[in-house]
Amino acid sequence: MDKPNLLKRLIDYGNSDFYPFHMPGHKRQWKSKFGEGIPNPFLIDITEIDGFDNLHHPEGILKDSMKWAADVYGSDKSYYLVNGSSCGILSSIGGTVTNGGTILMSRNCHKSAFHGVFLNRLKTEYVYPQLVPDFGVQGGLSAKKIQALLKNHPDIQAVFIVSPTYDGVVSDIKAIAEVVHKFQKPLIVDEAHGAHFPFGKASGFPVSALELGADLVIQSLHKTLPSFTQTAIVHGKRGFVDLAKLERYLQMYQTSSPSYIMMAGIENCIRYMVEEGQREMKDFSKRLHEARCRLQKMKCLRILGEEIKGKQDVFDLDISKIIISTRGTGMSGNELGERLRNHYHLEMEMCGFDYVTAITTFADTDEGLSRLCNGLLEIDEELYEMNGIEDGKQTVMCGEHLKSYEGMDLVMRLNKKPESRFSMYEAMDAPRHRVNIRKAQGKVSAEFIYVYPPGIPIVTPGEVMDKGIIELIEAYKRQGLSVQGLEDEDSEEVLVLSDER
Repeated sequence: MDKPNLLKRLIDYGNSDFYPFHMPGHKRQWKSKFGEGIPNPFLIDITEIDGFDNLHHPEGILKDSMKWAADVYGSDKSYYLVNGSSCGILSSIGGTVTNGGTILMSRNCHKSAFHGVFLNRLKTEYVYPQLVPDFGVQGGLSAKKIQALLKNHPDIQAVFIVSPTYDGVVSDIKAIAEVVHKFQKPLIVDEAHGAHFPFGKASGFPVSALELGADLVIQSLHKTLPSFTQTAIVHGKRGFVDLAKLERYLQMYQTSSPSYIMMAGIENCIRYMVEEGQREMKDFSKRLHEARCRLQKMKCLRILGEEIKGKQDVFDLDISKIIISTRGTGMSGNELGERLRNHYHLEMEMCGFDYVTAITTFADTDEGLSRLCNGLLEIDEELYEMNGIEDGKQTVMCGEHLKSYEGMDLVMRLNKKPESRFSMYEAMDAPRHRVNIRKAQGKVSAEFIYVYPPGIPIVTPGEVMDKGIIELIEAYKRQGLSVQGLEDEDSEEVLVLSDER
């Protein structure tokens, strides 16, 4: 086997004509304004030497920098994260719920939230997002459902939700915050995919959860802004949150050797957005609307648009996430992703059962957006012609048989709450053994099983594997899609409890 050389592969890929419709948000446009003045990284890679402060006990330049950031965002305190949003999520959960306590979570949380539940031995109550049936993507979260859960479970200490979703769906955060605060609880919002919201609201993008009443908001700067991968920020408001306790957990989950390159990158990113970014967001909004108008002309493929607002608890939509549905075309999302990659050198963020997700940011070039539109329109025309034309009329209209598509029923089952027999921490620490997934019906899972999209865990440790769960796993595997969380890399076997007591 040839000796691996990751650096060379990265350089070769960076010099190729492959275009990124995925994270990070800078889109490798280092020659643009937000990359000017960045020196050789080895020249500025230091440790906590005199004059450069300490992230775990900031008293100087880092303290001043984070206070400046808090003033920009309108938080009481903001904290730089060099371990990604994951450490902000873990710290927020640990900082608001006592060990062994109860948290209310949206079921579509990032896996780090579930890890926080395990590490703190928490009990969970779940609120499920609705699903948009025509596209199979997650809808929004209902404030009324959250209110009912808080009323029926007074032991809940905090509420943790995701908005926007991976697909750009935004819930009514203001209404949810009002409900949560009525019960004197803190609201934590994973806004990892909405780091651009604070700088884009004047351009028609959604309003940040921080402005709508959330108490802790975690944002991944690297996902949609010009910042290095792994950089993020958490904003806190006093009142329902003990920020000193949050800081203790941040010291646990942040590395003790934080990268000054990353921290400088966070500050540089925010400064750019304050000085130039809002103008860039206005220009981006215009270019994005033009691209989406072109894609509205597709006959078979369909683009998720603002028509879903007001349905399935969708309050708003981040249109920078371009969701293209293949449902009813005879082509899977995975096949569309491969076609875009192999024939057009366009790399999508995610490929699912019957749609692909392209992440766009203001760093995208006109040439890149044009290539995406041209590629999708060409593929769409081919699909239209393949469906057959007789006497000038389409004999089989694209999308006509949506309801017969296998993925539709399976995705809708994700809103079915599995039976839970044990808490997550009990199941993960209990004796377990492996069984073939097809023979696991009725057994209690000892591990997570995630399917993407839409990213909702279909089973967590302590929950029962039923027939629907097994069918869903097998269906995803048939499509060649990712089934994650299992220790078995081939996704053939699952760990189940050996003794259910």
